[in-house]
Amino acid sequence: MRLDTHFSQRMEQKMILAPRMIQSMEILQLAVLALQERIEQELQENPVLELNGADDDDVAPNDDAMDGSLDPVAEDLAEASNPERELVIDKEGDEQDFDRLMAMNEDWSNHFNEEHRPSSNRVDEDMDKRHDAMGNMAARPQSLQDHLGDQLAFLDLPDEDLELIRLLSSHIDERGYLATPLEDLARNNDPPISMPDLELALARLQDLEPRGVGAREYKECLLLQVTTETPHREVVRALIVSHLEDIQHNRLPVIQKRTGYDLHTIQEAIEILKHLDPKPGSRFTAEHVPYVTPDIIVERNEDDQYDVRLVDDWTPNIYISRRYIELYRDKAADPKAKEFLKRKIQSAQWLIEAIEQRRNTLMKVTRAIIEHQRAFLDSGPEHIEPLKMQQIADQVGVHVTTVSRAVDDKWVQTPRGIFSLKRFFGGGTQTATGEEVAWETIKQKLLEIIDNEDKSDPLSDEDLVNKLSETGYPVARRTVTKYRKTLAIASSRQRKVWTE
Repeated sequence: MRLDTHFSQRMEQKMILAPRMIQSMEILQLAVLALQERIEQELQENPVLELNGADDDDVAPNDDAMDGSLDPVAEDLAEASNPERELVIDKEGDEQDFDRLMAMNEDWSNHFNEEHRPSSNRVDEDMDKRHDAMGNMAARPQSLQDHLGDQLAFLDLPDEDLELIRLLSSHIDERGYLATPLEDLARNNDPPISMPDLELALARLQDLEPRGVGAREYKECLLLQVTTETPHREVVRALIVSHLEDIQHNRLPVIQKRTGYDLHTIQEAIEILKHLDPKPGSRFTAEHVPYVTPDIIVERNEDDQYDVRLVDDWTPNIYISRRYIELYRDKAADPKAKEFLKRKIQSAQWLIEAIEQRRNTLMKVTRAIIEHQRAFLDSGPEHIEPLKMQQIADQVGVHVTTVSRAVDDKWVQTPRGIFSLKRFFGGGTQTATGEEVAWETIKQKLLEIIDNEDKSDPLSDEDLVNKLSETGYPVARRTVTKYRKTLAIASSRQRKVWTE
């Protein structure tokens, strides 16, 4: 075997992003609440950053700091000046920007200014808002186990029987179902419990509210909710036991043939069945409702135009502390401490500028979107126009990836409601007359056609294609099927309303 070595040259292009650019892109992509968390993290990690409204008397140069006696906040600087500590200096920093910052002798207000601090009234207002928000927070809801335990207090039973019911209730899951088989509970308990005792305890548990609690599976849960007062009781029970799948597929004639009940009675029983709760325990679970905080607000003004403004209420206002700037400029300061300060000041400067750039980009992108989607705001979602991110990028003068980051996880509050900024983008097709129409408009038209169809003879997907074509929207059958499923619209068989 022959081993050989040789040298070769190869040309290639690479894009290397500077740390500052990476940070700018990260900040742009953050939603308003995520930005708030990022700023609070930076405030903890970077001692030169200050928060407007904080109770800090050291914004101006401090004599104690200048003579070397640093306060606890500046302990990082003392550590940086320790000769035994190896300090890594970032040689790729933007020296020109840092020198420009240091050269600011008069216009310090770009990054720090004592006058930026809100008045005490403003601080009090902010505190009042926070207190109001805390006061309006929902109290912890009563758990299902607590609710069952409250009912046990009214049962006239021996303590050992109550303990068995409590044991069973501790194995009830969030749906209200018994999550552990009775056999396992009987066998694994110390001492073991007899099955008859457990079955009796389960029957008593299932008599408690909410109805259906303690069921071991779906059908049992529904059957437990059918009482002697339930209208068409026997019909409802029969449907639960044998015909849930037929109901799902709207096969009412099959149910009629197999049960012998008339169609009207079956339909009434199905309506009763729809009001039963398949997860009776869920009402005791704290429901997680996603809370959307808009990043931008769009309002119609007196001139019938739309104004765009950013929501800054939840974004902390930060600046660079003059005290640390002066400490850096002190010629007698330790060189390593100065280098540490330089990195921190530069990092703070980049963050502040990245936040400002985020503001400017969001404003420009949103204004461009609103300009294209004026009909959406004036007349409703069915009038949305086809719009691509590249169009906005070309109009604003940025790369399309910048637009993508700007609209990612951003929400806008409009007179029509709160929407994701991505909601305004989408492709489309051409009408019979050659006019561009958004897919969203076609979806709205599809909903309209289905709402007005004859429910005794609903339209098939092929019929829907023809109806859309008649209104000037030529689309493929697979597209209609896709949109129907996206809109959670049942098939024509399932939409059919049966009559005698």
